[in-house]
Amino acid sequence: MAETSVLSGATRTPPGLLSRFFGIVTAPRTTYESVVAHPRWLGMLVLTTLIVAAGTTLPMTTAAGREALLDKQVQQMEAFGMTVNGEMYQQMRGRIGLAPYTTAGGIIVVSPVILVILAGILFAVFTAGMGGTASFKQVFAVVVHAGVISALGQVFTGALNYLQGTIASATNLAVLLPMLAEESFPGRLAGLIDLFLIWWVFVLAIGVAVLYRRRTQPIAVSLFGVYAVIAIAAAAVMSAFGGSK
Repeated sequence: MAETSVLSGATRTPPGLLSRFFGIVTAPRTTYESVVAHPRWLGMLVLTTLIVAAGTTLPMTTAAGREALLDKQVQQMEAFGMTVNGEMYQQMRGRIGLAPYTTAGGIIVVSPVILVILAGILFAVFTAGMGGTASFKQVFAVVVHAGVISALGQVFTGALNYLQGTIASATNLAVLLPMLAEESFPGRLAGLIDLFLIWWVFVLAIGVAVLYRRRTQPIAVSLFGVYAVIAIAAAAVMSAFGGSK
């Protein structure tokens, strides 16, 4: 059944960029069938990367946002056991005005590299390791299109932070569980579990399932397992070096 649907997608006219963008949200499986049949990725990569860059840097265009960013940078450094003295703080403050430009540039440069690495891992596991027949181009197209969810998440968070003059995630579990102490292990772990990231993992699992003609559930469970391990390890490291309450 999956093979028939994917092959039939190759005979239809491939949807345009915006159709694929909204299709990932409204009908991810159908959209991925077209992506697999016609693995175009450049336009979607440019669009989603620019949206993420704009959403991330938007709050930094305000004075309140830049102050919030500076405080967040200090908190992150201290969470990993670093001590920020007065001289370091002044140096960081002196560079904070450049944050919108350096952040946007970093996202534009680094994001494609991260996607290539992720696609390479999935290709190695499912094609090389498990005998799948998908090409790297198809895998990369699937990964790039999952980035639509990341773009939407950043638009939501960026707009909210801009209005509030903050730099924070508005969609992680720590926001929904304010009773958890921020510097405790449960609090740090909750802060690393983001609702949009969960959505992204699920959509990516759908894309991989369509591509390799496998069931979505086992792939989703595996990807969520990896996410959980990374989040737990990161929270443990921050608690160990930053102390916990």
